[in-house]
Amino acid sequence: MQRKTFVRALAAQFIAVGGLFAGASGTLHAQTPVEVQFYYPVAVGGPIAKIIDGFAAGFMKENPGIKVTPIYAGTYQETIVKALTAHKSGTPPVTSVLLSTDMFTLIDEDAIVPFDDFAKTADDKAWLGGFYKAFMMNSQTGGKTWGIPFQRSTVVMYWNKELFKEAGLDPNKAPANWAELKDAAAKLTRKDASGKVTQWGVQIPSSGFPYWLFQTLTTPNDAILANEAGTAVKFDDPKVVEALQYWVDLGKAGVHPPGVVEWGTTPKDFFEKKAAIIYTTTGNLTNIKANAKFDFGVGMIPANKRKGSPTGGGNFYIFKKATPAQQEASFKFIKWITQPERAAQWSIDTGYVAVSPAAYETDALRKYGRDFPAALVARDQLPFSVAEFSTHDNQRVTKALNDGLQAALTGTKPPAQAMQDSQKEADRILRTFK
Repeated sequence: MQRKTFVRALAAQFIAVGGLFAGASGTLHAQTPVEVQFYYPVAVGGPIAKIIDGFAAGFMKENPGIKVTPIYAGTYQETIVKALTAHKSGTPPVTSVLLSTDMFTLIDEDAIVPFDDFAKTADDKAWLGGFYKAFMMNSQTGGKTWGIPFQRSTVVMYWNKELFKEAGLDPNKAPANWAELKDAAAKLTRKDASGKVTQWGVQIPSSGFPYWLFQTLTTPNDAILANEAGTAVKFDDPKVVEALQYWVDLGKAGVHPPGVVEWGTTPKDFFEKKAAIIYTTTGNLTNIKANAKFDFGVGMIPANKRKGSPTGGGNFYIFKKATPAQQEASFKFIKWITQPERAAQWSIDTGYVAVSPAAYETDALRKYGRDFPAALVARDQLPFSVAEFSTHDNQRVTKALNDGLQAALTGTKPPAQAMQDSQKEADRILRTFK
């Protein structure tokens, strides 16, 4: 009897001591912040990195139990390669901003989880439903939300008002359609005494993201390049060929630079008055505002059969191999950083489109829009915008299209042949997804 009593007492002591250790361990655990590695697609340093660092610091101040570490991973292409390499080696980022068009690739790699699993409260669900519909076209598939819009954009047209005046054009009226664009570009093109062009009428870049800029011509021509499921493309559609022919013809008319036009130097060509009209992302708006030493206009992409531009830019994704605690922490961070006030400030600081109508209702963005109406053009273009081109095995299919575009623009293939060849290659790649 005494032995049983002794054993019980000893057991009780073990339980008490165990409980004490469990409590201590719980305290230690509570003091260890949840680590959220966050891959972000810029090179180290620069103004955007400072803004992101500021957001991370602000979030951690409000959420001391979470440590957000931004990792600046280079270009979008470099960032997805790093993220997927880390995923395959078992040490992925917890969250990353990658192209919205990477959605199908990330799903195919089984690398990400849908946000619907984390949106449990009424407030979470209202937040998830509060983004612009145009941005959700590249964020949802199969009835699930895989990406959250963050640094999103559309392509817009910028024009030099001083050069318009000099050419006898109304500086406050942008070309509204293809015919007006070609006519204005002819009046804006200038040559020196030897006949060399010193100022191009219009410049649409065709390196870096040729497919994206091409959508500024296919969309107004009422052509959609891929189906919603990302399993089929229509590169050889006559309306697509007609859009490419228009682009090639601008070069043949001598009002657009010949061959492949560099994405990266297009804003600089605009600052230096080497191009009177350019097409580029609204994400360049703050850059152009800071560096153009002349009055400029921002307008919607010229229409043909309809208005329209593709959306573009990056989404937040949550990685599958992160721990449940890390996934919950990153969900909290993503919800925090996309709140209307922060989305508004991000838009003002960078030129990207604020991702929700609520952001445009904030005092900060209302005032900015009144003082600088050009900042509202991209938002006003959203009702006419289409999804950025994206398919399964997206990088290979996009390369097939880009190769065809560059072949036509350099004159190595006629537009119809270039698009037929791109179609054949894309069909071959996508065969397994049908």
